[in-house]
Amino acid sequence: MKRRSFLRNISIAAGGTLLLNGIPLKALSGTPKLAHTARLSGNGRALVLLQLHGGNDGLNTFIPLNQYSEYYNMRPNLAIPDSGNRGYIPLDSTLPDEKQLGLHPDMVALKELYDEGRVAILQNVGYENVNGSHFKSRDIWFGGGGFDDPVTGGWIGRYLELEHAKNQGLDWPTDFPHDGMPDPLGLEFANEVSLGFHTDDTVPAGLSIPNPATFLNLVQELPGYNEELMSDPRGFPADGIRDTLYGRELEWILNIEKDTDKYAERLQQAYLAGGNSTVNYPTKYPFSAPGNSRNNPLSAYLQIIARLLAGGCQTRVFLVRIGGFDTHVNQVTPYDNTMGKHAALLHHVASAMRAFQDDLRARGLEDKVLSVTFSEFGRRALANNSYGSDHGTVAPMMVFGNRVNPGVIGNNADLNRVQENNGNLPDGAEDVIDYRTVFNTILQEWFEVDSSQIPLVLPSLANGSQPGVEDKQLLFSQTITGTNDFIAGRYKLNTCYPNPVKTETVFSFRINNSLPVQLSLYDLQGRKLMDVVNKPLPPGDHEYRSDLSHLPPGTYLYRICAGPLQDTKKLIKH
Repeated sequence: MKRRSFLRNISIAAGGTLLLNGIPLKALSGTPKLAHTARLSGNGRALVLLQLHGGNDGLNTFIPLNQYSEYYNMRPNLAIPDSGNRGYIPLDSTLPDEKQLGLHPDMVALKELYDEGRVAILQNVGYENVNGSHFKSRDIWFGGGGFDDPVTGGWIGRYLELEHAKNQGLDWPTDFPHDGMPDPLGLEFANEVSLGFHTDDTVPAGLSIPNPATFLNLVQELPGYNEELMSDPRGFPADGIRDTLYGRELEWILNIEKDTDKYAERLQQAYLAGGNSTVNYPTKYPFSAPGNSRNNPLSAYLQIIARLLAGGCQTRVFLVRIGGFDTHVNQVTPYDNTMGKHAALLHHVASAMRAFQDDLRARGLEDKVLSVTFSEFGRRALANNSYGSDHGTVAPMMVFGNRVNPGVIGNNADLNRVQENNGNLPDGAEDVIDYRTVFNTILQEWFEVDSSQIPLVLPSLANGSQPGVEDKQLLFSQTITGTNDFIAGRYKLNTCYPNPVKTETVFSFRINNSLPVQLSLYDLQGRKLMDVVNKPLPPGDHEYRSDLSHLPPGTYLYRICAGPLQDTKKLIKH
């Protein structure tokens, strides 16, 4: 490829794209202050941000069961039914009434992750007086401010810049990449670089090519600077403009070229070293869906992230986007509220995240990766007349990982106040979980940013404002024990009573989902003697009285198999 053709393929405003295995992504960099950022993130953790682009309908994602009648009456042409083969999935019978939720029926995979203690759900997330413009609200979320704060850059970029402030004297691009940080600081799987990665004084950049191998071949063809001839064949204009703003910007863009071969070689190395996944990622929605929405657009992105991390990639922040959530029209089908475009999108998110978490676990990476979903706003509680929903206010977030504090954070919105809020869920300061408290928690407790430095990343949390630096969410468990306790409180095989047994005993257990349950009695040689129960059961506590008078005295085992509940206990017969 000729140099002029190469330069024409670079977008001066936003940078080009790099493709891994046919998937577009952005290699994000910046000013000298960013050069060694990832290396300074000493705990080796990564953050995956999953943007639900367009405004996700939270009410059909997580149905408020304590107000189901109000929910149904507000949107009879959208509401998910409470019974039948496609009724909502009860999330967790142990939650208090004000937190009781039903999942959309196509989010079975999310229910599985929840029951395994690998996801937290945050209700009514946003900011006071949510802005209904896609563009403005996205800027607010990426900028890290409130509804009336100026947006000058992104909180992710400011975080990266902050981390570099621990070391000084580095130069971009001369010192970057280097042995300590050979990888991009962030990767975005999109055709544009989002505001979130911008610092207050820099624009990220990248290159566009079809795959790692082609990337490597392409950049190796570029001649670059000729040290012997002391010439610059890059097409840089006369020296007189080098010290101007234009000259510095052009120099920065052209200098990207000489390091692209290093990026290409390194990313290809990490990608190949990561190896193929042992987990099957979903590719299709199992039912019919309009247009191309049946294809799962997330799986390939998440597969690449897992593979790069497994191959040693040190990138700290990944951003993946899935569009289609702006569901003004035909959110559901006219003949079935549980089917349609939104149903397919929710299935894609839940099933792809299930595969991603399983992939990370299989690769031994699960405790180093946190994934977070967000959307610029939710949808109106009142349905429109086009089988859709219009721009709304607050929306739920989901946080995935084996270090999260599993469960539901925040109560269901008060649907009795929808009429007074123009058909929207309430978005006063007292009604929302401010999104900045979520990112503040991630910065302090996941990336271990000192609280004194948070105002440099999220300036709107400074100076006694609300929310403040001290406002965080209970997102993380300190140990795996917290997750084990969560599961044990929802799935449990109790000790039979009485035990030792003379003639009769009562077997009891708890399940948190409708499941096939098999509870059987075995001798010590592993031979099954009888089934206490073997059938599908609803969630809740169950008891079965069994006559064991026919068994000879001795020691026996009883075992239950019910979804995540796999347990065995001892029984003694007198």
